[in-house]
Amino acid sequence: MQALVWEGPRQMHLREVSDPQPAADEVLIRTAFSGICGSELGGYLGHNSLRKPPLIMGHEFSGEIVALGEQATAVRPELAVGQRVTVNPIIANPLSRASLKGRPNLSRDRRIIGIHRPGSYADYVTAPAANVYVLPEHLSLELAALTEPMGCALRAARLAGITATDRVLITGLGPIGLLILQVAKATGARTIFASDLDPDRRAIGAHFGVRVIDPRAENVVEVIQAETGGEGVDVAIDAVGADATRRECIAAVAWGGKVIFTGLHAEESPIQANLVIRSEITIQGSFAYTPIDFEDALTWLADGRLEIEPWLLKAPLAQGGAMFERLLDRPGRVAKILLHG
Repeated sequence: MQALVWEGPRQMHLREVSDPQPAADEVLIRTAFSGICGSELGGYLGHNSLRKPPLIMGHEFSGEIVALGEQATAVRPELAVGQRVTVNPIIANPLSRASLKGRPNLSRDRRIIGIHRPGSYADYVTAPAANVYVLPEHLSLELAALTEPMGCALRAARLAGITATDRVLITGLGPIGLLILQVAKATGARTIFASDLDPDRRAIGAHFGVRVIDPRAENVVEVIQAETGGEGVDVAIDAVGADATRRECIAAVAWGGKVIFTGLHAEESPIQANLVIRSEITIQGSFAYTPIDFEDALTWLADGRLEIEPWLLKAPLAQGGAMFERLLDRPGRVAKILLHG
């Protein structure tokens, strides 16, 4: 089969590799669409310690089952060849302490498709049957490939505890930030501020009627202070992961407020510890999603509650390297790039 193989920093090439074979409790899927994630951009640059070349990345995907391992239907009786599916790429021991607490995404032994094993930037990919979800008939394969990032957005918003009376800041209007924005709107958040350096991404954010801030033209914290009577926002969610945006969220949140870090750009960041202590600010990380978040994300998509199709760009797998470079340069008015065979 053909696969897009990451071979080192900014080195991604289409190669001919052996077809994967499903284990007894796995399925073989013909990939339809596979999204490019922000964490994979870091990996592509060589900045992600989890990803080691050579590697077939890709963990946001949809496709069709073409083969079943001999025990796959014992795990998921509803699975059959020919079904359209998506996959939760986080593989965890169901008996781990974290899994038993309902948070398998925090299992110490977790393995992720596209990081610890070959991913979906290929004609075919294998996955545990337990992680495979059959798609509703009316849901397109393109939108189904967004289940994974939608799950990330739902998780971050839930951990933030956004309510209808809250004022919210979202830093970064990439795919995750844009999805969080839509979840926040659905909760009826009182006021939503959103910031991004890229004018095209700000334009997408403005489409949803939120207060969009250009950090190069305005001081984000000062704008929020001025427009909240000096109080600040109740919740700040950083979907970038840069030192500046993490500090910005802490400075912008109200005393007693909550900050969610979900962006994974910088490995470490200096923060205003004394401000956090004196203001009783809660800081919490948000990593990926639980199975319930993933299932709810699929339902959200099936119900047509997400607006993103005008900003989807589909490109052949052979152009994958060029698409990574585009996202690193000027992606244009694009919320998500989906690679396909």
